[in-house]
Amino acid sequence: MDMIRPSMTIDGAATTAATLIDVVNPATEAVIGQAPDGTAEQLDEAVAAARAAFPGWRDTPYAERQAALGRIAAVILANADELQQILTAEQGKPLGDALGEIQAAAWWIGEVAKNELPVTISDVMPGQRSTTRHVPLGVVGAIVPWNFPVLLAIWKIGPALLTGNTLVLKPSPFTPLATLRLAELLRGVLPPGVLNVITGGDALGPWMTGHAGIDKISFTGSTATGRRVMASAAANLKRLTLELGGNDAAIVLDDVDVDAIAELLFWAAFKNSGQVCVAAKRIYVDAKVYAPLSAALARVAGEVAMGNGADAGVALGPVQNRAQFERVKALVADSRAQGHRFLSGGGDWEGKGFFVPATIVDNPPEQSRVVQEEAFGPVVPLLRFDDLDDAIARANASEFGLAGSVWSSDPDRAAAVAARLETGTVWINSAQNLTPYAAFAGQKQSGLGVENGLDGLLEFTSPQTIHTARAA
Repeated sequence: MDMIRPSMTIDGAATTAATLIDVVNPATEAVIGQAPDGTAEQLDEAVAAARAAFPGWRDTPYAERQAALGRIAAVILANADELQQILTAEQGKPLGDALGEIQAAAWWIGEVAKNELPVTISDVMPGQRSTTRHVPLGVVGAIVPWNFPVLLAIWKIGPALLTGNTLVLKPSPFTPLATLRLAELLRGVLPPGVLNVITGGDALGPWMTGHAGIDKISFTGSTATGRRVMASAAANLKRLTLELGGNDAAIVLDDVDVDAIAELLFWAAFKNSGQVCVAAKRIYVDAKVYAPLSAALARVAGEVAMGNGADAGVALGPVQNRAQFERVKALVADSRAQGHRFLSGGGDWEGKGFFVPATIVDNPPEQSRVVQEEAFGPVVPLLRFDDLDDAIARANASEFGLAGSVWSSDPDRAAAVAARLETGTVWINSAQNLTPYAAFAGQKQSGLGVENGLDGLLEFTSPQTIHTARAA
């Protein structure tokens, strides 16, 4: 693949910068592209363009905004092959997974477009009719992480534009290329200034969150960064949606069919090499099935090929960037130092690339780092329990509350356990199956606000109630 150098999109036009950011393929450690290192002045230009475009976009009939989202979906699908190649090169995930992300992004925004904003009318008060509608906020700043850069950008683009807002979007500097390219492809689809995409280094995010011209920040990333975003946004009381970290627990009951769930449970933890906010990051297993399930998971881990996502047959790619790679390796090294037993992995990768072998730690102590810290990589502890109440208490003993899962042959029994988990989302006998039709929100330190579903759509609006006098 030739060097990839897409431009930023500001006010519908190509924009570059005097300084460029190298983008590294995490499987080869080679520089495969460059992105502009946007300046504070260019951010001002993007915000000004979005502000100027806002009145016209807000007043565009809702049906036409719905149609525009449909055109975005069509552009994504028409260019899926190109976007897939770029995504694998910059993010590291296998080509099949990259294509799946691109196709999911197109489907997702098409489904978002089907939503209608509610209007509530009340005639309860004598002599008065109250009509509540939902109006756009203005300029939205969207900050997107590196694990699913295209799909998570669409999570923000779709509802923001549908509700009549304009957007300034910042991809991660680790994975900016596919998103920049998508914005290039969309220049003729949306009016200038409606969607602006700007890239930059560590300074750009704080510039956005503190920018007086941005009315809302939609951020996906770590809890630590989310706290800084919230503090910065307080200066002008920006609206916030924060989808943050999680240390999600899976609870496996004693009545499971081990052979039926082993592969599903493995991918609940290791999909995208564990770089999923809702991955199973702690797996609590009833002692009655611990031995056969641990053996089955180890077998699956041994059969899954890890390597360059561009190579045929690869199912697990690298950790996306060196900083995260070092953090994940440190967790594995700590487990080795503590004398933990490994059911799979536990060693270092030899050769190029930010690879961590799929690592399953055999029943480490509850207070060990590998249990208490979110790995966000291909490492998971398997934890034995004898008492279900104790397992639920351990699962809930976390500052996080993003998601969880329960595994059982008895759906009613599983549902009773699910109801006791202190998380915003719980799956039964599955995992990671998010939908544009249902609310996704974190509890505790895992987030603020809602994404997806009607609740998520309304996060990009403010209610306005009009009271009209009428005959009694």
